[in-house]
This record gives sequence, C-alpha cells and structure tokens, in this order.
Amino acid sequence: MGEWDSRANGIVDGHVHMRATADEASMLAILEAAGIEKMALVAIQDPQAGAGLPQALYMKARYPKTFYVFAGLNHAGRLAGKRLAVPGLVEQVESFARMGCDGIKMIEGKPTSRQRLDVPVTDPYYAEYWARVEELGTPIVWHVNDPEEFWDPARLPGWARERNWGYGPDDVQKEQLYAEVDQVLARHPGLKIIFAHFYFLSADLPRASRFLDDHPTVRFDLAPGVEMLYNLSRNPDASRGFFVEYADRIVFGTDLSSGQTVQEGRVRAGLVYRWLESDDVFRVPREADFLLGPPEDGVIRGMSLSDEVLSRIYGGNFSGLVGPEPRALDVDLAVDECQRLAAIAAALSNRPASETEAALVASRLAGK
Repeated sequence: MGEWDSRANGIVDGHVHMRATADEASMLAILEAAGIEKMALVAIQDPQAGAGLPQALYMKARYPKTFYVFAGLNHAGRLAGKRLAVPGLVEQVESFARMGCDGIKMIEGKPTSRQRLDVPVTDPYYAEYWARVEELGTPIVWHVNDPEEFWDPARLPGWARERNWGYGPDDVQKEQLYAEVDQVLARHPGLKIIFAHFYFLSADLPRASRFLDDHPTVRFDLAPGVEMLYNLSRNPDASRGFFVEYADRIVFGTDLSSGQTVQEGRVRAGLVYRWLESDDVFRVPREADFLLGPPEDGVIRGMSLSDEVLSRIYGGNFSGLVGPEPRALDVDLAVDECQRLAAIAAALSNRPASETEAALVASRLAGK
C-alpha cells in the first residue's frame, strides 16, 4: 500500500521545506493530497544564494491562513569576516518578530552546519541571542545531531552518503552536540524548542523520557529520519506507552519538500499517518522518495494511538505553542528583508542581486 489517508482533520505539519517560489503549485497540491490543513515552513537561509527565507515569506503572504514561517538565522557576517554589514542575531530575531514570522528555524546543531560554521551554540556569539529569544518567548524548531549510523561508515545509508552526511573522528561528535544543548537549556530554561526528528533519541526511550522530564518547555517532532520509525518499531508497546505518557510533548511533522512529486508527498505523509494510527506491520512503500530508503531496509510497526492522543500530536501541541493561526505578515517589512538578502547574496557571490530568489520575491510582494 503506497498511500494512506489519515482519519483526522485539522492536521498541522510542523516541519516542511519550501524549496523555490516556482514550487508554489506543487506545494499546494502536496498539502491537499496529504490532507494537511496548515504547514510550518522551516526556512533555512542560504546567504550566498539569497534563498531559503524569501520563498517561505512569499507563501505566507499569498496564503496567510495556511503557512507558518520559522525563519533561519543568517550568519553571512560571521562567515564573511565582517566585510559585510549583516544584522546581528538579536537584531534578526527582533526583525523576524516585527515582520510576522512565527518562530525561528535552527539548523545549527546538524554536523554539516558545524562544518561550515564551526561555532558552538555555547559560544559568546550566541549569548545575547539565546537571552533575547527566551525573553520574547519565540518558539524554535531546532535540528540537533543526526542518526548514530552517520558516524559509522559500515552502517551509513546510501542516500546519506550521496549527501555527504557521513562523519568521522575529526567531525563534531554526537555527545558533544547534546552536551552543548544541555548547557544552553541550563542557562535558559524557558526556551520553547521543538527538537526536530525526535532529537535523534528514538533508539533510547529512557534517555528521551529523562530529557523531556528535565526540560518541560521542549518538545520533539516526528519528521522522519526513517531510522526513527525503525527504532520505535522494535518495541511498539514501549513506544506506544511513551507516546501516551508524553502526548502533550510530541509535534507532527513530515519533512515534506515542495520539490517532491505529489505522490511522493502523499506517500511520505501517509507513512507517518499509518505508523501512528494503525497496528499494521509494513515497509516503506516503493513509491516513497529516496531519502526514506528502500523497503528492504526494515519493518515498521504501527502504534494504533487513540484519537485523543492523535488530536494533540496532529495539531493541538503545535497550536498551543505557536498559535492556532499563523501570524499576519507585514508585507512591506518582508519586501525590505528580501531586498537586503538579495544585496548580501550579490556581495557574496558576485552575481547580480536581481537573479536571486530574494529579489524575485521582493518584486512579487511589492506588486511589480
């Protein structure tokens, strides 16, 4: 069975990627086919391309009741050695809030990001940022770590190898990244964080329980990482018990991308629906996108969660943290932001600003 329709209504997907403005129709078709009511676009910035955030702002402007935006941080000033006038992290956060963004997306914590910006999140570079985000109560979707097998060449999945997601002894190690998060949360216990991909603790539910117990303002999302489904399928009774106990701390997410086909999007969402709602034993459908791997990789066992638990996971927990409706976008401020991002991209790439996604979005939002 390649597709599965949820029995729930009002589903909010808390982890979606908008790849390009040209994907507008595709994104809407995936949303409809997957039976999703609202999406949170997690907008990782690409400063050199002037992309990531602009296309998410575009969708929020066009469909204000449908799309939340979690804006990624722009580190161009740090990476360019102060030769660019880029707002600091606190100024960025305040600008995002004035603009009408719903939260912050952090990729800082993924080892590949650490390779590019070798600055621990405990560094003074982030100190004022953490304090301000805590003060504002801004929700964060934060990717920290990767699956354990990414540090083991013998177990590294082929799709991860293709993306250079394998790590060695010279890369930051998994426990170091967790230790840094612990330090941040100890200093700022009020931070409201959704840790993406179940915080990569799906193979160690006792540790996941301790983490949630120790940090009452944090949550996990379910964006797969197919290893999460395999790990939690080894003991479906224990997994079901965890989901019931922490029903208020788990946020639905798919990691859907606008660059997927509609069928791939429906299959990806349906895979998570089936795992949550049924007691089936099944494999990844062959129609799934390649990031979920081939069916032969493992067996998934459904948890058959109750409607009460599903209602919290599918929307209640996200809405309770972020808000029942997306915040209104200040279009003029969004245009200004996109123009600024286009100028930064031009300075970094020596390409005309007009060729960037940011410039395209600025022009469309300004009505030109």
